[in-house]
Amino acid sequence: MVLRNYFQSLIPWVISHGIRIVAILFVAWILGRISKVFVSKLINTLVKKGGGLIGTGSIQEERAKTLARVFNSSLKVVIWVIAILTILPELGINAAPLLAGAGLIGLAIGMGSKSLVQDYLSGLFILLEDQYRVGEEVDLSGTKGEVIELTLRKTILKDSEEVVYYIPNGQIKKVSNLSREK
Repeated sequence: MVLRNYFQSLIPWVISHGIRIVAILFVAWILGRISKVFVSKLINTLVKKGGGLIGTGSIQEERAKTLARVFNSSLKVVIWVIAILTILPELGINAAPLLAGAGLIGLAIGMGSKSLVQDYLSGLFILLEDQYRVGEEVDLSGTKGEVIELTLRKTILKDSEEVVYYIPNGQIKKVSNLSREK
């Protein structure tokens, strides 16, 4: 009998709040899909038109895919964080103290991971500005070699003596591209 009364009192809550929660999740999912298509089409359009930062060619198409992945994942995180913050009040949780606490934690993590954020931002600008590509011969702040891998976080070089260097992108202050023709 107690269980039956509990479920009967739960039904109005599910009807009012549950439907809103499902609607919020559905809208977030739809926005994620739409943003993925929009960002991919925008970057593909820039590649096809040879638009400024992106350029043309198969290497540029790979760069465009990397940029699309970075922008899509960032946008997806923003969409889902907003969705969760919208759902919390429906569950009776005040989001303001959580946001304040998250802000302080974010500040502490941000101070501790400053170099990591710097590496990712530098890697993004290396890609956007097309400073160098995989397979090219470069001199990165005094370290010469062929680029064998380029990610947002690091650049991996191999010199003429087959020594492999792992260089965080945030530590690269000067780039000389020895492969590009003038």
